[in-house]
Amino acid sequence: MSYGRDAGGERTVSRGGGGLATALRGLVEQHDVTWIANAMTDEDRVVADEDQRGTILIAQGRDAYARFYNVIANPTLWFVQHMLWDLARTPDWDNTRHDAWTNGYVPVNLRMARATLAELDRDPSAAVFFQDYHLYLAPAFVRGERPDALLAHFVHIPWPEADAWTVLPPAIRHDVLAGLLANDVVGFHTRRWQRNFVRSCVDILGATADGDIVEHDGRRTLVTGHPIGIDPSELDELKQDENVLAREREIEASRPDQLVLRVDRTDPSKNVVRGLRAFGLMLDRHPELRGRVRMLALLDPSRQDIPEYVDYVAAVEREARSLGDAVDLRVGDDFARSVAAYKQFDVLLVNAVFDGLNLVSKEGPYVNERDGVLVLSENAGAHEELGEWAVSVNPFDVSAQADAIHEALTMSATERRHRAEAIRAHVRAHDVGAWGDMQLADLDRVRSLP
Repeated sequence: MSYGRDAGGERTVSRGGGGLATALRGLVEQHDVTWIANAMTDEDRVVADEDQRGTILIAQGRDAYARFYNVIANPTLWFVQHMLWDLARTPDWDNTRHDAWTNGYVPVNLRMARATLAELDRDPSAAVFFQDYHLYLAPAFVRGERPDALLAHFVHIPWPEADAWTVLPPAIRHDVLAGLLANDVVGFHTRRWQRNFVRSCVDILGATADGDIVEHDGRRTLVTGHPIGIDPSELDELKQDENVLAREREIEASRPDQLVLRVDRTDPSKNVVRGLRAFGLMLDRHPELRGRVRMLALLDPSRQDIPEYVDYVAAVEREARSLGDAVDLRVGDDFARSVAAYKQFDVLLVNAVFDGLNLVSKEGPYVNERDGVLVLSENAGAHEELGEWAVSVNPFDVSAQADAIHEALTMSATERRHRAEAIRAHVRAHDVGAWGDMQLADLDRVRSLP
C-alpha cells in the first residue's frame, strides 16, 4: 500500500499498483508476517518514522533511492530481464550507471538487509522471503551475518538466458547471481524462467546443477517454478462493489456489439503499441467490423520519472489517436474501472513482449461474465498454465495478432464457453493460497536436505 494526503490534509491509503503488490496482498492477509518495504512517497516517509506494526517502511536517502530505483532497478535490471534493450545503442555503463550501482542499489540493499537482521534478532526462527529484482544483493548481506537463517527469494519477472546478462559488467552480474544463491530457495513463476536461471548460474558463476539443486561456494540452493495465483474471494467482492457497478453501467451504456479490452501498465514490456497496431490492422482486413467492435485500453501510468517510460506513453497515445474512435484510451489509476471492464470484455488482449506471469490474464477471465476469449502472448509466464485455452500469439508478429483478435471475435459460443470455464476452474483451483502453500513446502524440503 502507499500513503498520501487528500485535499483536506487527511492521510490516505491507496491500493499498491503492479502485479507484485496485487499478488502478495492476499498472501499477507493469510499469514502472520512482518512486511519490510521501501518508503516511496513523502507520506510513506512520515509513516516510516512512526511506530509501525506489521509493516515496516524504510526511509532511504532520496539520492540513493533515486539511483537505486530510477537507474538500476528500473530500467536497467527490468530491461535486461524483459530483453528490452536496443543493444546497438543502449545501455551505456558510464559513470552515472556505475555510480547508481555503487551508491544506490548496493546501499539500499544493505539497509534492507539490516532491517531484516533486526527482525531476525527479535525472532531468530523466522523465515525470510525476499521479493523480486529490487533486492538481489540483500540475501548475501543477511547470510554473511546469519549463516543459519532460512532465506527464500521469489523473482516475479522473467529470467532470460545467460547471454542476456552480459549487458551487465562481469562483477555486477556475478554479484546478482551470487546474491540470489545466498538463499535456500529461489522461486520463479514458470519452468522456463527456472531453467534459464539454473543455466545462468552454471554459465556465469561456474556453479554445478543437479536437477533443481544448484551448488555454489559451498552452499546448495533449491530452484523452483510455481506460478502465483489470484485471490478469488477479493475479486468476488469487488465485482459487486458499488464503484465497480457504477463504472460497469458506464461501459454498458457506450459499448459496441463487441469489446476488445486491454488492462496494463504503461510499460514498454506490455507491448501496447503493437497491440493497437494489430487491432487497427484487424479492422483494415475486416471493415465490416468497423463501428461494431471497439478497443478499450485501460492503462495505469508507470514509472514516469524514467525517460523510456515517458516516451512510451507518448507512443501509445500517438498510435491510439491514429485509430480514431475505434479505440477508447484511458490513462489513469482506476482499478474499479478495470474490474468493471473485466466483466464486460469479449476479447482480452495480453500480448506482452515478456512477462514473469501476468495476473491480468487470470483476473480478467475469472471476473468476466460474457465468456470472453483470452488472446495471450507465448512469452507471458501465464501461457505455461493457460495456453491451451487461450488464442496464442507471438508478441512481435502484428499480422498474426490481428488474425488472432479476429479469430477470438468470431469464435463459436460453444468454444468460447468451453475455454472460459476451463480458465475459471484452473484459476480458482490454483489461487494465491495454493501458491503460498508451495512456498512453505519448499522451505520444508530444504530443511530436510542433507
